[in-house]
Formats: sequence, structure tokens, C-alpha cells
Amino acid sequence: MSRDAGVAESSDDHNASSEEKDCPSPNLDTSGDSKSGEDSSSESGSEAESDNEEAKPEKTNGELGESCTEEASAQGEEWEDKELPTHHFNSESNKIQSHCEHCNAENKHNELVTPRLLSRGQFLLKVDGEGAYQCTETGLIFEVNRKVDIKYCVLSWSKYSDLVMKPWAVGGPLFDVKCDPLCLTSIQFPHSLCLGHRDANMTFKVFHVKSTGASLEYTVDHSATHVKWRVSSLSPVGPVIQSEETVFHHGAVILYKAIDHNPSLSFRVYVATNNESFIKDISKSVKHSSKKFMKIDKPPVCQKLLQNGKKYRLISEPEAEITPEEIEFVDGSLLKLKSYIEVYLEQPVEFKLLLVEMDSEEIVWKAKLRECDWVQHHQNQNISKSGTSGNRRRKMSSSLPDEMVYDKRMKQIDSSDGVKNKTLLTDTQLFNLAEKLGKEWLKIAIANLKLNISEIDAIREKEDDVTISKFKMLKKWQEKEQSNATAQNLCNCLKNVDSVEVQDVLRGFLQET
Repeated sequence: MSRDAGVAESSDDHNASSEEKDCPSPNLDTSGDSKSGEDSSSESGSEAESDNEEAKPEKTNGELGESCTEEASAQGEEWEDKELPTHHFNSESNKIQSHCEHCNAENKHNELVTPRLLSRGQFLLKVDGEGAYQCTETGLIFEVNRKVDIKYCVLSWSKYSDLVMKPWAVGGPLFDVKCDPLCLTSIQFPHSLCLGHRDANMTFKVFHVKSTGASLEYTVDHSATHVKWRVSSLSPVGPVIQSEETVFHHGAVILYKAIDHNPSLSFRVYVATNNESFIKDISKSVKHSSKKFMKIDKPPVCQKLLQNGKKYRLISEPEAEITPEEIEFVDGSLLKLKSYIEVYLEQPVEFKLLLVEMDSEEIVWKAKLRECDWVQHHQNQNISKSGTSGNRRRKMSSSLPDEMVYDKRMKQIDSSDGVKNKTLLTDTQLFNLAEKLGKEWLKIAIANLKLNISEIDAIREKEDDVTISKFKMLKKWQEKEQSNATAQNLCNCLKNVDSVEVQDVLRGFLQET
């Protein structure tokens, strides 16, 4: 490990976020001297913000404003010890392993531990005694001197964009850590840079947001993968870097496909640093988009390092509409709006995507996308079953109004022997319906499914993903109805819901019985 040296001087220049700033950039305290306990008021300052919109911090006299720290403290009190199933790690954790030979060459002597995943993307790590423990989900390494419980979560850098000023730049994810600081000797933060043999003129520090403002504090050491910091007090902390040489980033390409009823294909392609805060911001940006997207599971890690200022081109085989065709890479960790490349194909065909460095023409990343990557299994089932229903049914559906077709189908089922009526709905069917419910789902839950507001609040409190909340709402109805949770009963309950998509799904349920 290399010894970090020097105290950086702050500058009036700063990396601007995509939003216009209302307040001048404050000066950072670069003394590096932090007394234990001076941030006792912010030890509970977790933002717990994984899926909430982040407000920009208000600043006064060059310090992080009281409203920001009070908000963080209040939100920290809302941390809940609600453990989620292990399978949620795959969907909520943003960890992407690096393939860099140099950075993976170091011997690891820390005990690997897997934390519990709490609500809102927070982690809880329980360690039994003194030692160094590395989190398998975030890469954080905690050195403790006794048994202790540690809570932590990944934060967004964009909220603090005014506080990170040139020549300093983001070096890795930003975290909020909560535990007794007397039990925590040091923290090693994962960084997203490839140092190789180029770290002689690099300086790492730790960006530390406290109740008195933000400061840059000295590190103990840094390695090819981590930056070590001696704990002074606990609040938002993360590594920053100052370098006289070119900085090389481990990169990742993240893919999302728009979900709609058009036969054409539309994708968002994000080129990012392999930084959990950055990748989490991308996930939030997509989630809050006016369109619906699904993540495409392809190997994300770039096989060649990314450099600020380098130009890259995205190529499609066969040719597709790509906007923009070329990009100049910048580390967008501090930007609230994350840039992306749009890929559009008129026909749903399999194709290849390649990210190429323009100077060298070397391939940085590539992937082949097939129809099976975006067609969900239950959608295939529905398409298959509807395709075999016969010309007579399709002709009837196209010639009669939707209401008449629906009523006719209901009468046919009502006049049957009742055996099919008792076929209970599956989780796949309920989830398919949940995806089609719009903003009116709360009204539907109360007015149509007769759920109590307390039951709905309990679902929303435990789950931030709206589609999952809708699914759990339908499961709650199924649980209450028990043997009456049939397709016919659900159709009766939702008959007056004014949504073509919802009624199409319900008709599909009836056809499957």
C-alpha cells in the first residue's frame, strides 16, 4: 500500500451538476483533523434515501446547511430492522465485480461477511469480535475492536456536488455508516479507479459531511482497490482523488429496454464508472422515468479502462438508430441527470452492441442481445395461449365492443359447472396484472378489493418498488378471499376499472381457466 501525502488546497472551481445551483459553493475544511465525537449529532444522519428524491442541501456561510443535516438525522431515525429475503440482493445491490487483473492481484486477508439487507437498500452487519471484515455486497472493509452492529447504505454524490470542488474528483461510492464510532477503528472504501503503476502523483482523501459542514480528511493508506481511513466520527463519507496524471476508471455499461406494446425496440445504454453510487443513481433515474423499463442482464464490465475526455462510439450490428452516435466520457457521479445513449430498432431482431474507443478503434465492451433477453416467460405463455384460441374467438373479439365480449365471457363461465371457477390465480398471473395497474391502484385496492388503508400503508412502508407493492396488494386480496380468489371473482371486483390493459389481462385469466 502507498502512503498518502499532502493537504489539498480548495479551489473556487467545482464540478457542476446538471441542475442550476442557487447557492455559491462553500469552502471545504481541509485540515484533516477531526475529533472523535464532534459529529455526534450526525451519527444518526443516514439519509435512507435509496428510492426517494434527493433535495439539494441548503448551505450557509460555506457550511452544509442545518436543513440538510437535520433532514439526514430525521431520516436516519426511520431506519428499520426489517430484513428482506436473500434473493433481493440480486435486484437491489449495485455491486459489479471488476475484471482488472492488476486490481484483483492483491491478496485478501479480510474475513468476508454477508450483511442482512434491510428496507430502503440499507445493510446491517453483525460482527462477533475484533478483526477486519469485508462486506460481500459493497466491498467496504470494517476494522473493529469489539463486537458491534454496523448499519450502512450507499448514497448519491449528486446531492453534494457543490461541495466537491476541483481539483478534487469522486474516487468511489459515498456511504452513510451508523454504529458506535469507538468500536470502529477504520473503514476501507472501495474505489473505482485503476491505479496500475500510475499512483505516484495521486492523492486520496476522504470527503466527510458533518454537522459543521464538509471536510477533506487524511487517509491512512490506499491500495489498488481500497482507500483506508481512520474513523473520527460517522456521517456521509467517501473517497475523493486529486491527480496530476490521467485517471483511469473501471467502467460499466448498463442496459435498459423500454416496455411498451410497440413491435419496435428501444433501449437506454448508460456508460458509467464502476461505482455503486453512480449505478444506483442510474437505477433511480430509470425508475422515476415517465416510461417503464426493464433491465437487460448482460455482462456490464468494460474490458478496457475508461478515461475522462476520451471519445467513444456505440455501434450496432445490424444497424440501428443510435443517438448520440459518439460520446465524450466524463465521470457523471456528481451530475443529477445521468446521460445515456438511445438505441432504436424498428423490428425486434437479435443484434450486437459494441462500444469502441475512437482513437484506438479498440472494443471496450460488447454484448449480443436476443429476444429471450427481454421477453418475459409469462408473456410468452400468454402469447402462446392466445394464439391457439382459434379464429372464431379472435373474430368475435374484434367485431364486438370490449364490454359485450367481457359480459359474454362472464355469462359463459357463470353457466358452467363451477369447477373452473374454483381455479385459484397464480403469482405469475397476479404479477402480470400488477404491471398493468396504473396510478389508480390505491383507489382500486380500497374501492374494488375492499382492503383497509392500514393494510395498504403496511405494504407501502415495507416496499418501495411500486410494481411489487401492487403485487403484494393483490396477494393480500387473495389471502383474504382464500378459496374465492379466482379469476372470475377478481374480474367481478375489477369490472368497472376503466383500463383497456387491465381488462385485457382479466380476459386472459378467464381464457386460461
